[in-house]
Amino acid sequence: MSWWRNASIYQVYLRSFADGNGDGVGDLAGLRAKLQHIAGLGFDAIWLNPWYPSPLADGGYDVADYRDIEPVFGSLADAEKLIADAHGLGIRIIIDLVPNHCSDQHPWFKEGLWDRFHIREGEEIPNDWQSRFGGPAWSKLPDGRWYLHLYAAEQPDFNWENPAVEDEFEDILRFWLDRGVDGFRIDVADGLVKDFSKPDADQPYSDQDGVHEIYREWRRIVDEYDGDRILVGEMWLPDPVRFARYLRPDEMHSAFNFDFLCCPWNAQELRQVVDDTLAAHEPVGAPPTWVLSNHDVTRHVTRYGREKTGFSFADRQHGAPTDFELGTRRARAAIMLTAALPGGVYVYQGEELGLWEVEDLPDDLREDPVWHRSGFTDRGRDGCRVPLPWAADDGPSWLPQPENWQDFSVAAQSDDPESMLSLYRQVFAHRRALDGDLEWLDLGADVLAFKRGQHTCVVNLSEKAIDLPGTATLSSVPLVNGQLPPDAAAWLG
Repeated sequence: MSWWRNASIYQVYLRSFADGNGDGVGDLAGLRAKLQHIAGLGFDAIWLNPWYPSPLADGGYDVADYRDIEPVFGSLADAEKLIADAHGLGIRIIIDLVPNHCSDQHPWFKEGLWDRFHIREGEEIPNDWQSRFGGPAWSKLPDGRWYLHLYAAEQPDFNWENPAVEDEFEDILRFWLDRGVDGFRIDVADGLVKDFSKPDADQPYSDQDGVHEIYREWRRIVDEYDGDRILVGEMWLPDPVRFARYLRPDEMHSAFNFDFLCCPWNAQELRQVVDDTLAAHEPVGAPPTWVLSNHDVTRHVTRYGREKTGFSFADRQHGAPTDFELGTRRARAAIMLTAALPGGVYVYQGEELGLWEVEDLPDDLREDPVWHRSGFTDRGRDGCRVPLPWAADDGPSWLPQPENWQDFSVAAQSDDPESMLSLYRQVFAHRRALDGDLEWLDLGADVLAFKRGQHTCVVNLSEKAIDLPGTATLSSVPLVNGQLPPDAAAWLG
């Protein structure tokens, strides 16, 4: 079986992972120094958020140069050393590729190569499309013409109907494949080709043959290289048929599962999402993926401690009351559920420490364009990007850590058998033994239970302790008189 079909992948937001030179910003030297932490957790690969030169108008997703490394993070030579070090530990490297848009500091935009962007004439704004960060999706150039940006104004969208754009990105793929990267996570993968016949659309994207031919060509390029390298798509598509089209055998290998991430802590809704996910992937033979948090969403320790436990970009529930103890308990159960499901699993840095969303950051330190473009009403994503605590004496960081995070540091948790870190180590050590299709078991309406081969996963979302159908080999909390307590999970077999 190809490694990626059942992979455990650790997401690194480089700026906030580990600081190797003491300037308060994470970098490649810091990541290289902490690779053993990731290897010790049992992960097969690392997905890195953008590491390219960038003015950081959107946390690195405004790329100024796709063939180099942001100097704050290190150099191209440092990236090559990281890839070699990771490979030496049996860890593959997947990097973010941002093909929908670039930075307004990209040479093409600065030099006025306007046929490679979406430019429109006229006094009136071209249409009613809205930026995903708030406000209109069109801004004016100095000469009065309009350019399209479906994100921040500093992120002009590429015109993928221009062959020069296609050629450029095919060359970028080969540039990084030649340096040993094992795959690409494609940002806004469904958004490259625009449908201008929809002037009022919330999602003005076209997923007709043009965009799929792009990915078929990329798949051909990736397949030229040995090592089973991959393409992973980020698509926000509620239609499972449209979603699956991107995962046909000659396109992308897998894609992110946002329905699972956004799902409330509810047995019926979680089961429905699992069933729908498996059904959507089955016709094209692609493996599903499962994820609880990432660099764009409220950390799930915080979400699961709230009255409304799901996630929506329309309402991040900033400041809503959170029961931290309950959220942590559910997060421990959730990772056991997630890791037991068939397919790939993504873990966002800091999950393994039980970190929560930092919602009390000073407003003058917030950098997310969502905060600014929403008129300072949506506090955005900075709260899930606060640098990780490694030890009590970490030093300064570009966003301040809560004072009590030192109690949740890697150093504080490493030798504690009851810690979140210890649980993650056990979960991903055991996960390698899981195999087989999912078969649901009936243990009650508020209990999720299923078998995979000789192994069983039970998650108790009810308000009462339940009997287990066998002997637990691992549980998220201690059993009570042999029973699994509420908001807890166990593996059997």
